[in-house]
Amino acid sequence: MSQAIGELLDERAQHFLKTLIERYIRDGQPVGSRTLARDSGLSLSPATVRNVLADLEDLGLIISPHTSAGRVPTAEGYRLFVDSLLTVQPLEHSVFSELEEELRSTDNTGRALQSASRWLSRMSSMAGVVTLPKPERVVFRQIEFLRLSAGRILAILVTVDGEVINRVIHSRRDYSASELEQSANYLTQTFSGHSLAQVRERMLQELQATREDMNRLSRQAVEMAGQVFDDEDAEGDCVISGQTNLMGFDELAEMQRLRRLFDAFTEKHEILRLLDDCMSAEGIQIFIGQESGYQSFDGCSLVTAPYKLDNQVVGMLGVIGPTRMAYDRVIPLVDVTAKLLGAALKKPD
Repeated sequence: MSQAIGELLDERAQHFLKTLIERYIRDGQPVGSRTLARDSGLSLSPATVRNVLADLEDLGLIISPHTSAGRVPTAEGYRLFVDSLLTVQPLEHSVFSELEEELRSTDNTGRALQSASRWLSRMSSMAGVVTLPKPERVVFRQIEFLRLSAGRILAILVTVDGEVINRVIHSRRDYSASELEQSANYLTQTFSGHSLAQVRERMLQELQATREDMNRLSRQAVEMAGQVFDDEDAEGDCVISGQTNLMGFDELAEMQRLRRLFDAFTEKHEILRLLDDCMSAEGIQIFIGQESGYQSFDGCSLVTAPYKLDNQVVGMLGVIGPTRMAYDRVIPLVDVTAKLLGAALKKPD
């Protein structure tokens, strides 16, 4: 769509659109014809500039807000800008080195993901998001069960890289401390070294089968593990930082829009589905406005990239902000962070 519209624009119109969007991203104010003529560096009459702006408006690339004589880009204008007119700025070497050192200094996956999310937020002044690695890439090491109260048990799952996952499970009967310890030992001895996805699949098979040959210990262990490795969280989870940064953007300040956006941050389902859909694609992906397919992100842009381990995509990360974001800065920031996060996760234990 943007390519087809772009072909309708001559070089001068493209230059004006690029100049207008860059100015609006920088200042956040509608851009008037005089300002545009001056910034463009072209010697054109005000009437000629107005004619070009009228053409851009007819194509749906810019609009004129009711309260201003200036113009602002539409989502379609941003899309054409990102696809055809944007000049990306390389990330400074000092920034690259600082991020690399911060990620390499983390001692487990969870802290690396948190560092990456905070970094994206801090450097973009928007919200940073990083999804947790898929279960097939997380390897189980051991499990412990602690009795909380009658029928309530805390399961403490530890992965090979030292990540700790706590889950409260419910039981119809009250297990003794000895029974819980025996069940945990059985699961650790049986499944240590397998991925969470493999353990989950085995648990489902065990629960669905009628195993007369299973003794009481292994049966109760499998029943408890079935809750710990339940597929209800298969959608995964993500780490989000800097949500409150978005409250400082006038474009997102309308209360209903802000409420929808923060609900999406709290519940995470829409963000996770959107990022999960991106995992099959290579490189940077950008969603502008309604392109995400979720009303929560209307007025927002998402710049995403996959991060890899052993050349396999294991998760996604990105920046969420208003459509008026500095794409030339955010795109390389997301790209480099994804590469460095993958490298940090690959480091030897």
